[in-house]
Amino acid sequence: MKGTYLLVIHVQKKTFINIGALGRKEFQAGYYIYVGSAMGNKGSTTLINRVKRHLNPSNSKKIHWHIDYLLESEKSQIIKLFLIPSLERLECILSRELRDSCEKYIPNFGCSDCSCDSHLFYFSELRDFL
Repeated sequence: MKGTYLLVIHVQKKTFINIGALGRKEFQAGYYIYVGSAMGNKGSTTLINRVKRHLNPSNSKKIHWHIDYLLESEKSQIIKLFLIPSLERLECILSRELRDSCEKYIPNFGCSDCSCDSHLFYFSELRDFL
């Protein structure tokens, strides 16, 4: 199955995390929505397997994507996820919508393969749509 996914991540306490080539970034306490996609037909590139990878404890996987660094932190936790099965890549469309409604975003996070400003968006509290 191919598609796009949203991870809702709660950061319990302000923290600073080194995010690979992005360097040291500040993460305020609150909620972050990460937008990702998995457009493969088999193996680790399918939607289900990509999300399963994010849910696995970090000691059992290689740190590869920006989101891996955030999820590795003991101060962050996935609290909700949304799977959007689709043959069309919706990642950038959803990212633009979230950028327009969030309080702030982490520049260049998770979007090294597209022209988006970010794929990680901050909200101080959960909104009704979540």
